[in-house]
Amino acid sequence: MKEYPITYGLITINIVIYLLPLLIGVIHINSEYLLSVGAIYGPAVVLQGEIWRLLTAIFLHGGLEHIGMNMLSLWFVGRVVEMWFDKLSYLSIYLISGIIGGLVSIYIHPITVGIGASGAIFGIFGAMAGVVTVHRKRMEAQFKAFINQFGIILLLNLIIGVAFESVDLSAHIAGLIVGIIGGALIGKNRKNIWLYIIIMGIFMVFLYNYLPSLYVTTKFAIN
Repeated sequence: MKEYPITYGLITINIVIYLLPLLIGVIHINSEYLLSVGAIYGPAVVLQGEIWRLLTAIFLHGGLEHIGMNMLSLWFVGRVVEMWFDKLSYLSIYLISGIIGGLVSIYIHPITVGIGASGAIFGIFGAMAGVVTVHRKRMEAQFKAFINQFGIILLLNLIIGVAFESVDLSAHIAGLIVGIIGGALIGKNRKNIWLYIIIMGIFMVFLYNYLPSLYVTTKFAIN
């Protein structure tokens, strides 16, 4: 725990949030319950201004398999990222990737309830790809090995995304791209984390302000 405080801290938060409703007697974690505790829902986020859902949804999961797969992935990838990046860079890429993944998910699925840490996890995986690519000449053998593993993981997730309709590939891909950009910038210079935060902040504002156009012809009631 002391060696990887951020990774184990994130895993602990996710597990506690998942178990909490079960401990207080919520037997079925369905879409209605998830929506009430902070899941992403386009009309609520965009039309009602509930921007906080973009953050809370990153820590919500719909079932044991869902949280199990995500936390296992976070355990594998997060520990490596925590060795390569400082705390600010790690958390910034994780949260920004998750939030932008949520915004892109709304753009692709305007009226779907969305949850999960996948976009954030793909973000830190992308960060690894970004920094390895920047230092590919110095890490020639490691670079080739990483790219091979990277391709396998992407292929597996593509297959899973096609096989299961509930998996939102748009959030995965968005998180991955955002993470790659962050990893590449920080790989060149750690101080670029502030440039990354500013660029991504501007992009998030731009995308969020565009999203209302998706609902121009339809009225939604949020109860």
